[in-house]
Amino acid sequence: MQLKPILCILGSLACFSLTGWADELAEKGRDVFKKHQRAVVTVQLVQKVTYSASGRAGESQEAKQDITGTVVDPSGLTVLALSSTDPTEMIRRTYGDRVKIEVEVSDLKILLDDGAEIPAEIVLRDKDLDLAFIRPKVKPASPMESADLARSASAQVLDAIISLNRLGRAAGRAYSASVEHISAVVQKPRTFYIPDSSMTATSSGSPAFALDGNIVGVFVMRALSAGGSGGGMNNSRPDNVTAIILPAEDILKAAKQAPEAKGEEPKKEAAKETKAEPEKK
Repeated sequence: MQLKPILCILGSLACFSLTGWADELAEKGRDVFKKHQRAVVTVQLVQKVTYSASGRAGESQEAKQDITGTVVDPSGLTVLALSSTDPTEMIRRTYGDRVKIEVEVSDLKILLDDGAEIPAEIVLRDKDLDLAFIRPKVKPASPMESADLARSASAQVLDAIISLNRLGRAAGRAYSASVEHISAVVQKPRTFYIPDSSMTATSSGSPAFALDGNIVGVFVMRALSAGGSGGGMNNSRPDNVTAIILPAEDILKAAKQAPEAKGEEPKKEAAKETKAEPEKK
């Protein structure tokens, strides 16, 4: 019996199957991209950072930067990673008392793809979940395209998901999409997903969608307290901090606490499920 021809046929069938799956993944990914891309926005902000380390006197610097946000309500309510907006808590947990930092955020704008710049303000911070919510200072003239957190999906290990992002100025702030995979599902103390470590265009604040178009969650950072001496190291990085995908259900609970922007009537109902901190007015 000649095995070589049979093995060649089996190999060809396997390649055909993998190619077919890749084509299907790309097609579904493009559908997600077309449907949800405009729910992803660039948020431009100015940060005044004062920091000190190893007993040296504090130094201050001011910088403008672009970060990614996900619009989660037609009113313009947008969720960001707090660690991108104000890294104070993330640095404290990562490095303990070795580094001290204070961040003042100003001149916050939501940049749309038509060139519009919408002044906004931070209305809620959640240090435990690494979330910051912003709202336009003036209600938009028309509803903004948004991701529906109520239409969420769960994920399992090795599931393929689609992440959406807005690129930087050098790339014309173009919309982009990446295929990510779930490498782990953590269930305690709360459920969250660990994306694989492949280099993609995904950044903190980017949304992740299942192939059916329902939102899985948003990319944020998770850090455990390092203590006075700081955490250990893993592959030249602190081992007490990692990128995660926070489930849409947790983001929805936090979003329900977000107050209106200054000058608008506050909401009558406020959920209490998370330890979020509304901005002081």
